This record gives sequence, C-alpha cells and structure tokens, in this order.
Amino acid sequence: MELAQARYFIAVCDTLNFTRAAELCNIAQPSLTASIKKLEDEFGGPLFSREGKRMLLTELGQRLRPFIAQMAEQAEAVRQAATDFRLLRQVPLRVGIMATIGPLRLARLLARFKQDHVGVELGVHEGGLADLLGKLESGELDMAVLHSPGGYAANVRTVPLYRERYVVIVPPGHPFEHKDTVRLIDTRDNLYVDRLACEMREIVMNVCGQNHIELYANFRSEREDWIQGMVMAGLGFAFMPEYSVTHTGLLRRPLVEPSVEREVSLVNMAGRMLSPAAMAFSRAAQGHRWGD
Repeated sequence: MELAQARYFIAVCDTLNFTRAAELCNIAQPSLTASIKKLEDEFGGPLFSREGKRMLLTELGQRLRPFIAQMAEQAEAVRQAATDFRLLRQVPLRVGIMATIGPLRLARLLARFKQDHVGVELGVHEGGLADLLGKLESGELDMAVLHSPGGYAANVRTVPLYRERYVVIVPPGHPFEHKDTVRLIDTRDNLYVDRLACEMREIVMNVCGQNHIELYANFRSEREDWIQGMVMAGLGFAFMPEYSVTHTGLLRRPLVEPSVEREVSLVNMAGRMLSPAAMAFSRAAQGHRWGD
C-alpha cells in the first residue's frame, strides 16, 4: 500500500462518495477508483459496498480504517515536520556556551538571532570545555562557543568570533583606580580574589611563578557572581576576561606585561552536516558586529 492510496481510502471513508473524494484529493475519479481497486486486490476483499444509492464500508473496510488513518496521519506529520525543519518553524537549536565566557557580547547575538528567526527554539547549555566538546561529538549539541588554550582536535571545525583581553577588576577607591593599565608586577602584595573556574587563570599563575610574584588569595570561588561581589565588597582585586564583567560598579583595567587574551570561536564537528537552523546561526555569528 502506498501513502497516496491510504489518503484516497480515507477520503472515500469521509465522503462515502468517489466523486467528492477525488475532488478532495485533486485526482481524476477513474484514477482514484483504480487505486481503491488495487487496495482491495492487495487486502483480499472489497472495502466499500453499495446499497442502492448509498455507499458503505464493508466489515473489512471498517477493520482496516483506523490503521490506515493512523498511517496517513503519521505521514502527514512527517511531511509537516520536514517542512518546519526546512523553513525554521518550531525547530530546536542546541548551542553550548563555555561557562567562563561571559554574556555581554553573546547576549546581543542571541537576541538578534531570535528576532530574525522566531521559529527557532534556541536552547543554551553551559558547561566546561571537555563537557561541551563531548556533547558536540555525541550529537547532543549542534554547535558551541568555546575557547581552548591547547587548540582543537582535527575533527573539530572552528570559526573565530572575537578576541578578549584579561583585565584586572577593582572597586572604586582601589589604588589601581588611577592606572590606565595594570602590570602583573603591580599586583604583588595586593589582596586577591581567586577566580578558580577559568582556563586563562593558569596562564597568569604560571607567569607569576616565573617572576616570583606571590598572590595571597583572600577569597576563592568558581562562581562569577561571587567573585565580582567580593571584589566590590573590598576583599581584593581579581583577574577576569573583559566581557565577563557584569557588575556595573566595578572598574576594569587591562592587564599588561604580560598582556593575556583569548580567541572565542564558534565550534562544530567537521564533516557533519549542519541543520538549517545551525547554518542560520553560523551565518548570524559570522556576520555579527562584535565591536564594543
């Protein structure tokens, strides 16, 4: 049985009239009649009978009707799902964002993308580098926004989005307030709030060790909001990527000598076909104005 035959059968069931059923299916009546005859030959008996001018379903037709109707409904649902997928209507897009990457720049991109593609159901999933790469490989994510200090494997495709400096954050009134930049050596003997969950932290800590700069951690946390809150409360300065700073009262000063920065990229699995929604997001990210 073909899907078209199932649709013709349901139309005849609904109208109990071959002429009206053919009109509903946009097919010539002889063609519809021939399709129903093929079904009857396949199933081994008549599906409709006539009593005078009335047409009725036979017992075999009544028995088969719910099964054929279900198949026709499922076929229509498949066609609709394919249309929605192609036209970006009610389709999911799963984007991973590395937990150490702040929202200040990405929020504008996500908001603009949703305005331009209202039918895309955008889901953002936060996690660490290894976790998000694993979910990309397993297909749980369509793409991710990442920074990998050690680079990426050969099966990963990257599109650079923007570069981001490491800065020193302090509250108003801190001695660094009147500096345009802060050298790493300037941080010696200053109270320090240690932001643990950052892949760039190790770079700075290694440079500190090489230059015999000791930093006393007055407070430690993996949470961005706690780090910024404790700095604002006067517990010390902290190192942060410049677009991760969300507390409006904090002051930012670029870290120099050495200056540290990272490249944030859009990542997906190389060789894996992107969905229409993922391709639209990739185009939006690459065409986005990443300026301040």
